[in-house]
Amino acid sequence: MPRPAACLFDLDGLLLDTEPCHGEAWRQAALHFGLSLRDGQLLQLRGRRRVDCVTQVQRWIREAGHPVPTAEALLALQQPVARRLLPHAPAMPGARRLVEQCRELDVPMAMVTSSSRASMDLKVAPHGWLESIALRILGDDPALLSGKPAPDPFLLACRRLGVAAAGCWAFEDSPAGARSAVAAGCLVHVLAPEGVGPSAYPAQVRWLRALTEVRLERNESCGEPISTGG
Repeated sequence: MPRPAACLFDLDGLLLDTEPCHGEAWRQAALHFGLSLRDGQLLQLRGRRRVDCVTQVQRWIREAGHPVPTAEALLALQQPVARRLLPHAPAMPGARRLVEQCRELDVPMAMVTSSSRASMDLKVAPHGWLESIALRILGDDPALLSGKPAPDPFLLACRRLGVAAAGCWAFEDSPAGARSAVAAGCLVHVLAPEGVGPSAYPAQVRWLRALTEVRLERNESCGEPISTGG
């Protein structure tokens, strides 16, 4: 495999194991308004901006025949649970080492997340190794017109890094994030949640069982890094 022009990392469920925290927060908030969220519904929320998640949960509450809360009322219940749980989310296996490999080999990096700045700060605070990823495309970035699954977040990352999307490796876990990266033209590596099969994702993605499968190695014959992946 040629060396990637850049590595573009999702955050939730890819670098940090935060998705159980988000899922529990949305479950508790929706249940207060009469809706018991199913695992499949929580999967649909993965990788999406908070504003888009709120709209989706409101739609499900309406379809279930319950009175629809305002966005403010829904978030007033969801956010405290998320803020309590998220600082305790551990790193995903292999995530720290992969980021360190990119830094050591001068492979440009960006974090491409649907999280807001405040939420991102809360999650990454216990993980100093994430400071290596200086460029961060956030869900509340003023330059972002649409969030995942639209290609906008990854295209914005490429534009700010000054690289072509076709040369970038994107790492995602959610179907929405994978669709976003594929639509942007990246080579997409997917670390799928347990029990979620290929039918939920674009056909073009490459599958990972763990981030430890990804290797960024140095070509000793010419001194340049080369990249391999599962």
